Amino acid sequence: LPVAPNLLDQDFTADKPNTKWVGDITYIPTDEGFLYFSGIEDLFQRKVVGWSLGDRITKELTIDALEQAVGRENPGYGLIFHSDRGSQYAAYAYQEVLGKYCIRQSMSRKGNCYDNACMESFFSTLKKDIIYGRRFKTREEAKLAIIEYIETFYNCHRLHSTLGNMSPMEYERQYYYQEEVA
Repeated sequence: LPVAPNLLDQDFTADKPNTKWVGDITYIPTDEGFLYFSGIEDLFQRKVVGWSLGDRITKELTIDALEQAVGRENPGYGLIFHSDRGSQYAAYAYQEVLGKYCIRQSMSRKGNCYDNACMESFFSTLKKDIIYGRRFKTREEAKLAIIEYIETFYNCHRLHSTLGNMSPMEYERQYYYQEEVA
């Protein structure tokens, strides 16, 4: 499978929303087996813009997260999407979806988790906040907890030191307000 160049090159800053997204997959243990979570985060305001949950790691899992992110955010031309070199992201079907939306693909260097540190950091935060110390009986129970966490807490209320101790939504609102009055 083809490998895209590392366009991000560990530059985790963005001047505005929808210029740099990062994505990855993690897993959550349940009594039924693992629940796999494909997430996409905008590097500008650290908001989770797209996600998908399933019982297998497939290219469809990652495509669903990307389609959700594009549908929610409607990014313009030139967006960079960065991930590791996983087969789901290197799949031709995934590359077709990126091409359909004029999104440039970027991939980490081989075996370098630091090239996608922001997404790894989000997964760590998610697991510390709601996964560790908790036992999910079903995948559905875990799925509902993750959706609630992202949609009602993480994006809206979780404070980030990199955002001046604002939540992703608050930081984004401030950006658009400043754009309006400028």
